[in-house]
Amino acid sequence: MSTVVKSLNRAMHELLEDPRVVFLGEDILDPYGGAFKVAKGLSTQFPERVITTPIAEAGFVGIAAGMAMRGMRPIVEIMFGDFLMLTADQILNHIAKYRWMYNDQVEVPIVIRAAMGGRRGYGPTHSQSVEKHFLGMPGIVILAPSPFHDPGSLLKTATLDDSRPVLFIENKLMYSRALKNEADGNCGDFSIRKTDSEYTTVSLSYDTFQSADVTIVAYGGMAELAVEAAEMLMIEEEIFAEVIIPSSIKPLDYDPIIASLERSQKLVVCEEASKAAGWGSEVISRITKDHFGLLKSAPQHVGALEFPIANTVTLEEKILPQVKDIFDAAISK
Repeated sequence: MSTVVKSLNRAMHELLEDPRVVFLGEDILDPYGGAFKVAKGLSTQFPERVITTPIAEAGFVGIAAGMAMRGMRPIVEIMFGDFLMLTADQILNHIAKYRWMYNDQVEVPIVIRAAMGGRRGYGPTHSQSVEKHFLGMPGIVILAPSPFHDPGSLLKTATLDDSRPVLFIENKLMYSRALKNEADGNCGDFSIRKTDSEYTTVSLSYDTFQSADVTIVAYGGMAELAVEAAEMLMIEEEIFAEVIIPSSIKPLDYDPIIASLERSQKLVVCEEASKAAGWGSEVISRITKDHFGLLKSAPQHVGALEFPIANTVTLEEKILPQVKDIFDAAISK
């Protein structure tokens, strides 16, 4: 059975066959192999290009940026996505801007992988989804694979084929998930469509894309919750949902969302981060501004409550968005 972590680990092994690729991060050497085991076996096979670092995210991201400008293809692992905030200066004021500052004479093709999200009881500083704080930074790409994509393939494309800086968001709960197999245009009980683009958007339909009652948009770790909500809607309410799962949340391909809304005229946008000034707010703003005529009711936004994420399982569940929240948003008038 292929899982998300196996897909990423296999891709990392293939990527490091390229002498331009170097891998930096904390505790990534064998036998530990990284906090979530994406780095398992890499330092044994590629000891000269797998570099363990001090606990100094600002420092080793800056070093990797320099490597990228000198023609290498560095991959950086941030052990917990929360610690991306320590790299904000390097990303915002340097990595994202150098191509413009130097009139296209340099590129910074760096991939920064970050384990993101909660639902594992890690508490306020190790459970956040902070990608929304980087959405407003011009010049970077933010990818968020799910089990409905091929995470390893996305990582290889980001590392070898994209000359832009890429944040690669990996939801922690997703690592052990089996990849969702597609067969004859179906994925489980859903019909499936994929965009023909480097960073694929997956669309799932209970009604072979003929009709829909609601469009649910979700990424990363929220994708499986959205699909579970769609199943519940069909069983309990006989509501046909389409689920749109982008792998690139910045830039976002709006075309699959618009195509679905032309059938459903009802929008629910989901994210694990808190809702204020988030990705969902941006999606709803854009849809409302440019495609207001497609909507027959107000768009719904599902996200975390405005609290730090608790250690206690019961409180963490109350703070983070659940399947029932998506279900309730979909049936709201």
